[in-house]
Amino acid sequence: MPQPEYVPVRASDEVRPVERLPAPKHWRADRPGDQRGQRPGAKGARGMGVPGPDQGYALSLARRFEGLLTLAEGESQEDAVAGCLGVALKRASLFGRAPVIHDLELAFVLWGYAADSPADLVDYRRPLFQGAAHHYWDQRVIADRVPEASLRLSPEEAHARLSAWRQLISG
Repeated sequence: MPQPEYVPVRASDEVRPVERLPAPKHWRADRPGDQRGQRPGAKGARGMGVPGPDQGYALSLARRFEGLLTLAEGESQEDAVAGCLGVALKRASLFGRAPVIHDLELAFVLWGYAADSPADLVDYRRPLFQGAAHHYWDQRVIADRVPEASLRLSPEEAHARLSAWRQLISG
């Protein structure tokens, strides 16, 4: 309702005309930080990993496995988590989503950190995971050794096939 003209009004209290914003212009992903042409499961440059949404959440999911991993003599939980984290994130980005608990569970099962792992798998993983928490390229090597077909398995299917682990892990 308009105010009568005889009532004094401060300049800050006056009704101002509405400012109309122009329609936005066409936008393209042409900045250096934009991901162009990436689709779920797309291969990036060597050593760049695989992008996906909310990947940091996997670190909080990994805390749920503290004390539950089956470690061999001389192995550390930090190295196991760091090595398997890349596998879990690779699986999550393959499906185009944020990481979930099953991604980490599958990674730990594939690399034998679940109970009842074959002894030759433990011997195979030990030098790969040695110091992985401190070396990015070691983490990338671990993630690259798990093929896409293995990432598409459920943790239960992977656990059932673990006796033939060489078919689940390449290299």
